[in-house]
Amino acid sequence: MLYMGIVSLINLTFYSQLLMKKKIVIAGGTGFIGGYLENYFTNQGYTVKIISRQAHTILWNNENGIIDALEGAEMLINLAGKSVDCRYTEKNKAEILTSRIDTTTILGNCILKCTNAPTLWFNSSTATIYRHAEDRPMTESTGDIGSGFSVGIATQWEKAFFNFNLPSTRQVALRMAIVLGDEGGVMHPLRNLVRFGLGGKQGNGNQRFSWIHIDDLKDIILFIQQHQEMSGVYNCAAPGPVTNKEFMKLLRASMHVSFGLNTPKWMLKIGAIMIHTETELILKSRWVLPERLTNEGFVFKHPQLKQALEAIAENK
Repeated sequence: MLYMGIVSLINLTFYSQLLMKKKIVIAGGTGFIGGYLENYFTNQGYTVKIISRQAHTILWNNENGIIDALEGAEMLINLAGKSVDCRYTEKNKAEILTSRIDTTTILGNCILKCTNAPTLWFNSSTATIYRHAEDRPMTESTGDIGSGFSVGIATQWEKAFFNFNLPSTRQVALRMAIVLGDEGGVMHPLRNLVRFGLGGKQGNGNQRFSWIHIDDLKDIILFIQQHQEMSGVYNCAAPGPVTNKEFMKLLRASMHVSFGLNTPKWMLKIGAIMIHTETELILKSRWVLPERLTNEGFVFKHPQLKQALEAIAENK
């Protein structure tokens, strides 16, 4: 009888652990960053719920489904928003804004309706919120907020996020620089430029290029999760930004390509029209440093670009 009782207790504990399996929610989680995070957390034993516009996920108009997913979740990571890699037509500009504001608002309202709300909510933001900077780096404490369409999107996005008063949920806005990794993002088109001999500087090449390896982005999320005193805005950029000229040189070296033609500004403008994008994505100088993360003890796995590109090349 004692043996059977012990077995029953073990079984009860096992099934209780299954029922209490860790859970996170990724909104807009079907892209490059979302797919990476889904794979990582799934491999760590989490149940990962995805909210998106794709049929096999929880849809944005399914409020009850979103609330159910958020109930008891350790954290919510919101990556939702129309890509800015497009022409800035009035239609596209409206969709870029509403896709960020509306999804953030939906998530905040659903958290308010939860009985057991997520303890941590990460919302995407962007390093583009700072002005074009070639004179000095931008930090959370000393950075100058810029002006123009992209900056306006970023400021309205953060305002919508922090407008929510969520007593049980920490809120963190991640001002992300360009995310580098071997499974997607900007690396594919940039590698193609190098392969076709166009891997020189773009414009005058002096514009700063702030970046972050996707492994470090994931580690930042884990670091902030573990430090419950951390909230607010964080620059997610490696401490080793480079110029565009330096970036393209290092990228060529990582691909063992010795030469790349430069692309002048006028040619970029023509090319941007042909491939339906904007030159701002290449020519704006983003010089961003992770002051808060560094001060609070975060250590980057990939602090310098040369090593980060070599790590990406090794994974190919």
